[in-house]
Parts: sequence; C-alpha cells; structure tokens
Amino acid sequence: MGRNWHFLAGWIFAPSVVAYLLYTLISRHRRGSIFPTRRQLSAIPRTIADHARFRFHHEAEYNGIQKLTYVLVLFVLLPMMILTGLTMSPSINAAWPLLTELFGGRQSARTLHFICAFSLVGFFFVHIALVLVSGVFNNLRSMVTGRYRITTKPVGPVNREDSHE
Repeated sequence: MGRNWHFLAGWIFAPSVVAYLLYTLISRHRRGSIFPTRRQLSAIPRTIADHARFRFHHEAEYNGIQKLTYVLVLFVLLPMMILTGLTMSPSINAAWPLLTELFGGRQSARTLHFICAFSLVGFFFVHIALVLVSGVFNNLRSMVTGRYRITTKPVGPVNREDSHE
C-alpha cells in the first residue's frame, strides 16, 4: 500500500515541480533573485566561517550559500528525484527505455533516487536548524512579510540638537 501512495504522490509532486521550475526560469523576477552573483559566490568562504560561529547577517537578499543551495535543490536534486523515480516505473521503462539506459538500469536509478531523497531530507533538517538558530520570529516574519526586521544601533551618542526634524 505504501508503494502505491508513493507513486501517487510522485505523480502529484512531479508536475508541480516541473511547473515551478518553468515559472522560475521564465519569470524575470524569480530568475534574478535565485541565481547567485559573482560577488555572492566569492563571499561563500566568509559566509561559511560566519555561520560556523553562529553569526548571521540578516540582509534583504539571500546570501551566496542560500542561493547556491536553492539552485542545487531546485535544478539538480528535484529533477533527479523525478527522473530516477520515472526510471523505476515499468510503464515508463517501456515507453522511454533511453531513460533507464541513462541511469544505468533500474537498480542504479533506485540508488540515485535514495541518495537524492536523503540529500533533500538533510537539506530540510539543516534548513530548519539554521532557522531556529538564527532567530525564529525574525525568520517567520520574513517568510510572511518578505522583510527582515533589521535593527541598527546608533554608533555614538544621539545629540538631539543636531537632528533636523
């Protein structure tokens, strides 16, 4: 019964992922915000060091690690899950035997499917852990409103006479 539910979920999951990937590639807004820039890629070592020290820089834009991770999940892991899942299906195997040859047989596809699934579960747990460690309420607020609450403290004493209100 579990296998039947798994295949049903796959037929719901696969078209949804394909539609989202196409939307991401077609939409200028999504395409511009999801792929890392050269500056963000060059800052990855510093970002890794900061994250290892639990120093999180809440900025309006995703950092290079976040963008690279999302690109890998969206354009590598999820398509691999779909293709290897299809490869294991006997009816797809009969219709598109090239897919089975591409992955080196159904057993190889099963192994790759498991590795991708394990990677996605790992991504999920690391993602949740980082959300919890870096500030639950601020992260929840940013998911709902699209903005972080970034508080900055004044550098020196505030002199009310100098302010022009």
